[in-house]
Amino acid sequence: MKQIDCRNLQCPQPVIQVRKALQADPQSTIEVLLIDRVAQQNVKRLAESSGYQIKEEQTAEGMCITLTPGQPVTRNISSPNSGGSIILLCASDKMGEGDPELGQLLLKNFLMTLLETAETPETIYLVNSGVKLVCTGADTVEILQKLACRGIDIASCGLCLDFYKIKEQLQIGRITNMLEIAEAQLNAGRIIRL
Repeated sequence: MKQIDCRNLQCPQPVIQVRKALQADPQSTIEVLLIDRVAQQNVKRLAESSGYQIKEEQTAEGMCITLTPGQPVTRNISSPNSGGSIILLCASDKMGEGDPELGQLLLKNFLMTLLETAETPETIYLVNSGVKLVCTGADTVEILQKLACRGIDIASCGLCLDFYKIKEQLQIGRITNMLEIAEAQLNAGRIIRL
């Protein structure tokens, strides 16, 4: 059994290291050592989407996740622009250049307008200052909560939340990593960037 020690790695390195190990030897059982809760969730999501069985065990040094090969997952990945998913990439807490107050108002209005449209994104990825939109005190929290209730996946970059020191203020959605964001964009039918 191979063991990967990701306890001192920063997001997105744990999920990248695990992905490399899974791809290099898909039939082997792998133990992953982690201390960061977000890295644990990211590794589990990767393993589940790849058909691995997961066993978690709390240790004195953190968390040990054992990944055992299971049934392979069949994926129907659309090629770009062939009707794949719509992704909204929100890289700022403002829309456009110019006055910051106007930019925040425009972005809030755009998100409110999504509540009225027939077609909506499958996922909203929040990166850089965009992660502030789902944190305590943001006037966009309620709007994004309504979008989440409609089935839209709201995913915030863990590294960005750490950078702004607001991870504990997250109110909506889940924490993700750059590997997932990159792969989602590469497989998307359309990407809307704000």
